[in-house]
Amino acid sequence: MSAAPGQKPESAADLIKLLRVSDAPLPDGDTGAGLKFHTNRGEFRGIVHRAGGAAGDGGRAVIWVCGARGGFGGPGPGTYARLSEQLTQQGITSLRLDYRFPNDLLECVLDLLAGVEYCQEKGYGPVVVVGHSFGGAVVIAAGATSPHIKGVVSLSPQTYGAGMAGQVAPRKLLVVHGKADTRLPFSCAQQIYQWAQEPKELVLYDGAEHRLEECRDELETLLSAWIPATLAEEITLTAA
Repeated sequence: MSAAPGQKPESAADLIKLLRVSDAPLPDGDTGAGLKFHTNRGEFRGIVHRAGGAAGDGGRAVIWVCGARGGFGGPGPGTYARLSEQLTQQGITSLRLDYRFPNDLLECVLDLLAGVEYCQEKGYGPVVVVGHSFGGAVVIAAGATSPHIKGVVSLSPQTYGAGMAGQVAPRKLLVVHGKADTRLPFSCAQQIYQWAQEPKELVLYDGAEHRLEECRDELETLLSAWIPATLAEEITLTAA
C-alpha cells in the first residue's frame, strides 16, 4: 500500500479484486457452509454461518481470522465456531476466513479486506472483525484501512503489524490478552492499547495462556455482548 515519491499510494482496492465466491466443501467436523474466494491474487477458503433471512441493507456481520498458521480454529478449541453459531440467533452472520499465505501480513490483510468486500456486496452494513495472535495485528491494520469496518477485536495480539492502532478510531477497539501468555507477553496488548485512541478497551485475564482456553467462558460472554452492541452503534466511518 506504498508508492514511489510523487505517485498516489495504492489502496487495498487497487491491490486485491474479489472476482467471485463459490461454494466449497466444509472441513470435516466443522459447522456452517464452505466458501471459496476467487481473487486476482489467488484463492482462499471461508466458512459462513448465515443468520436467518436475507442480509438486506444494513444487515449485521462479523469476520473472524486466526493466527500465523491460518485455518479456522481461532484461540481456544471451538470458540469461533461456537460464537458464530450463537450469534446467528441474534441475527448476526459470521464469516470465518483462512489465508492464502499465512504469516504474510500484507497478503493476510488483503484477504480480510476481500472478505469485508464480500459482506458489503451481500448488503451487510459495516462489520466487526476479530483476530487472534498474528490475526490480532491483521484486524487492526484492516480496521484502520476500511470504512466498512466499525469494530475491531484483537485477541492475544502481537505488536508487529499493529502500529496502525492509533488510526482505528472512531471505530471501537477491544484488546484482550492472558496475563500468563508465554508466547506473546500481555505487554503487547498494553502497548497496542497505548497506541490506540478512544473508544478503546483493554481486558486482561489472570492465569490465561496464549489460546485463552483458561478464560474461555468469560471471553465468549464478553464477545457475545460486545459484538452485537458494537454493530448496533451509529458511527461515521471514513477511509484512512
